[in-house]
Amino acid sequence: MRNQVILVNHRNKAIGTASKEDAHKEPLLHRAFSVFLYHDNKMLIQRRAFDKYHSGGLWANTCCSHPREDETVLGAAKSRLQEEAGISCELTPIFEFTYQHQFAEDLYEHEYDHVFVGEYNGDFHPNPEEISEMKWVSFETLKKELEENPSQFAPWFILAAPRVIKEIQRGIKSE
Repeated sequence: MRNQVILVNHRNKAIGTASKEDAHKEPLLHRAFSVFLYHDNKMLIQRRAFDKYHSGGLWANTCCSHPREDETVLGAAKSRLQEEAGISCELTPIFEFTYQHQFAEDLYEHEYDHVFVGEYNGDFHPNPEEISEMKWVSFETLKKELEENPSQFAPWFILAAPRVIKEIQRGIKSE
């Protein structure tokens, strides 16, 4: 069950399940989520564990994963945030997007990504199997780094982070 992802169509309607490995070997569209925590014009980002099967060592949002069949997306986001970063906080959905990225000949991401934000200013305790380090970075520094050094960041983060920052700066409005 933990290794299964929910396959969806382009309207986010569930159409089946597949192993995470199979979904990423072929570009099978599946449900995912990304959590972005912020406070005082800063974002809490993580460097993915170096031995992750893709994007290892790259910087990304606070937490990201896939919901299981028996979970709501919000419930999964809160649960994985606790498991991966040792953080518990309220989350607000702000937008959804679909993206596809090819990492290698037989390694893809093709995700229908639900994006959540949360205002948080507490401790974090990263799970070393998931996260090698975490840090707070100002929105301005992050925007500059995304432009000047995009290869340091996970592909979905490059797409989502600028929009997340805009939504936070103009006041959170969920879709």
